[in-house]
Amino acid sequence: MSTRPRWLSSLTQHGSKPPYFLKHRTSNGFIIATVSLAVFTDMFLYAVIVPVIPFALQRRGHVAPDRVQYWVSVLIAVYGAALLAFSPVCGWIADQTSSRRSPLLLGLLALLGATAMLNVGSSCSILVAARVLQGISAAVVWVVGLALLADTVDQKDLGRSMGYVGLGMSVGTLIAPLLGGVVFDNAGYNAVFGMAYALIGIDIILRLALVEKKVATRWDTDAQEDQASDMVSATLTQENQIDPRFPSNSDPEKATASSSSAQPPDTLSSTPTLPIHDAIIHDAAIPSPHPKLRHRLPPFLALLYSRRILAALWGSLVQASLITAFDSVLTIHVASVFHWHSTGAALLFLPLVIPSFLAPLAGWISDRRGPRYLSAAGFLLACPPFVCLRYVNTDTMSDKVLLCGLLAAIGLSLTLTFPPFMAEIAVVVEAKECKMKSKGGKGWGKGGAYAQAYGLFNMAFAGGCLVGPVWAGFVRNKAGWATMAWSLGLLSAITAVPTFLWMGGWIGEVGFREWKAKGEDEEAIDGER
Repeated sequence: MSTRPRWLSSLTQHGSKPPYFLKHRTSNGFIIATVSLAVFTDMFLYAVIVPVIPFALQRRGHVAPDRVQYWVSVLIAVYGAALLAFSPVCGWIADQTSSRRSPLLLGLLALLGATAMLNVGSSCSILVAARVLQGISAAVVWVVGLALLADTVDQKDLGRSMGYVGLGMSVGTLIAPLLGGVVFDNAGYNAVFGMAYALIGIDIILRLALVEKKVATRWDTDAQEDQASDMVSATLTQENQIDPRFPSNSDPEKATASSSSAQPPDTLSSTPTLPIHDAIIHDAAIPSPHPKLRHRLPPFLALLYSRRILAALWGSLVQASLITAFDSVLTIHVASVFHWHSTGAALLFLPLVIPSFLAPLAGWISDRRGPRYLSAAGFLLACPPFVCLRYVNTDTMSDKVLLCGLLAAIGLSLTLTFPPFMAEIAVVVEAKECKMKSKGGKGWGKGGAYAQAYGLFNMAFAGGCLVGPVWAGFVRNKAGWATMAWSLGLLSAITAVPTFLWMGGWIGEVGFREWKAKGEDEEAIDGER
C-alpha cells in the first residue's frame, strides 16, 4: 500500500486516487482564470517598473539625466527581444511534451529569478540580464498558456475566453505602472517588489492546483472500462433473450457459426464491397506520394503560408506596438510638461486600463460576428486620438483633461482588436489540420500545433513590445512629441486595411460564398413555391 500523501499525488498528478476537487480544478472557468492570472502576473512584472525605473536609474544606477531615456527604451526593448527569440523554441517544446502545466511552472521559476535580479541589481548590466530572463519567462507563459486554452475551450467560445486573457494582459500592463508609481513614492523601491513577490506566490498556488483535462482522464479510465464492460454484458444478455439464434445457454461462437451456415451460399462466397460514397472517401484518403512543400514543413513555418495568420500576426504586432509605446514616453513627457512625479504619471495609465474590462465582451462579439469588422474598426477608431495627442503640449487643465480623454479613447479602440486575433489563430490551425486529414495526411501530429501557432503570435507581440517603445522613444527624442503622435496614428490606420481584407478569410471569397448561399436559398424558396 502506498504511503505517499494524497496532496503529493495531487501535485504530481500520478496518484491512484483522484486529487481533491478534481472537477473544479479541471473546469473551464478555473483553467481560464489560471491562464489569465499567469498572463496578468507576467505583464504586471513587466510594467511595474515603468514609472519607477527612470528615477531608480539615477538614484541606484547613477545614470546621467540625459541618458535616462536611452536606458529606459533599452530595458523595455530587451524584454521584447528575448520574448521574440524564445517564443518559437517554447512553442516547439510545448507541442512535444505531454503536459502543459510543467512548462508553466518552469516559466514561473524564471520569472521569480528575474524579479529578484531587478530588486537587488544596481548596475545597468544586471537590469538588462533580468529583463532578458523576464522575456524568456513571458515566452513560456504566453505560448503554453494560450495553447492550454485552445486545448480546453470549444472554438465557439474561444474568442470570449481569449477576451479574459486580453483583460489580464491589459490590466497587468496598465495598472502596474499606476501601483508602481504610487508605492514607489510612498514606500520605496523594495516595496514595489514586495507586491511582485506576493503576486508570484498566488500564481504558484493556482498553477500547482491546475489539472489538465487530458490528465484528469487517467483517473476515469478504470471506471470507464468497467462501465463499458457492464454495457456490453447487458447488451449480450438482451440479444440472447430476444434473438432465437443465440440461446441463453449456448456458446455464442457456435451460434454465430450456425447462423452463418444458414445463409445462402452465394452470400457467403460474395466479396464484401464498400458503398460508392465510402469508396470515394477511401480513395481520397490515400496520401499523395508528392505532398506540397508546405505540408512537409514544420507547423511553425507551414502556418506562415496562410494569409489569415499573417494578417492576425501583423495586427498583433501593431497592437502591441501601440499600447507599449506609452511605456517609454508617457512618464517622461508629463514630467517635462506638467512637472508631475511618478505618482501623477502612473495615474495617467488609469484611463487606458478601464476600457480593457470590455475585452470579454469584444471576444463574445467576435465569436458571433467574426473577427473582421471588430478588429478593423478598432484600428480605425484609434487613429484620431493618437494624432490628437500632439495638442497636449502646455501645462493647463484643459490639456490634462484632453490627455485623459484621448488615452481612454485609445484604450477602448485597441481593446476591440486583441481577442479576435488570438481566437483567429486557433481557428486557422484547426481548419488547416482538418483539411490535411481530409486529404489523407496525419495533421500536425499527436501534440498538435497550437503551441507553435501561439509561438508565432508571441513573436508578433514581442516584436510589438520591441518596436513600440523604441519607435516612440527615439522619434520623440529626434522629432518631438507631435511627430511621434501622428506617426503612431498613421500606423494604426494602415493596419486596418489588411485586417479588413483577410481576417476571417479573404473578403472577396467570403463575399462570394455569402452571395452564392443567398442565391441557393432564394432558388430553394422559389422551388417550394
